[in-house]
Amino acid sequence: MQKNNVQLWLKNSLEDPIVKILAKNSHLTKTQLETLLIDILAENFSGKPLKYDEKARLRLTKAKISRGAFNRTLRQAQKNVIKAVYTVLLLGYLGIFESPTLDQYIEIANKLQEYIDAYKSLPNKTERPEEQIRFLKLLREELENSLKKLSNPSEGFM
Repeated sequence: MQKNNVQLWLKNSLEDPIVKILAKNSHLTKTQLETLLIDILAENFSGKPLKYDEKARLRLTKAKISRGAFNRTLRQAQKNVIKAVYTVLLLGYLGIFESPTLDQYIEIANKLQEYIDAYKSLPNKTERPEEQIRFLKLLREELENSLKKLSNPSEGFM
């Protein structure tokens, strides 16, 4: 496994404007998100199971991270993800998802899926790749603007 490849992928992922907006408004700190990504996805890069001290060395920080610190951050991230899922389940159970106030969030979720699908299809050779890239850029800008608007408490449902 190339440590530099994993770290480059992490850096690019964490610097993505949409990831930045989503992460800023999530229950995860940047460090927790980075740790969770390493724990879940690093083995895909390596093709083999990694020990936690190996995963700790993949962090982007210059300081050496102990296995224990990595594991503590990972547990915090996992707890935050579980709480976020329970929040969604609770809102669904209480019928809040049927409220028109969440329509704008559902629209954003659909646009995110459209963006992901368009991004995944980029490597395919199309007759007009420049149109596909232009569409992707416009969709990304629209997503960024919509997410920024929704992250403002006076604009969102809360």
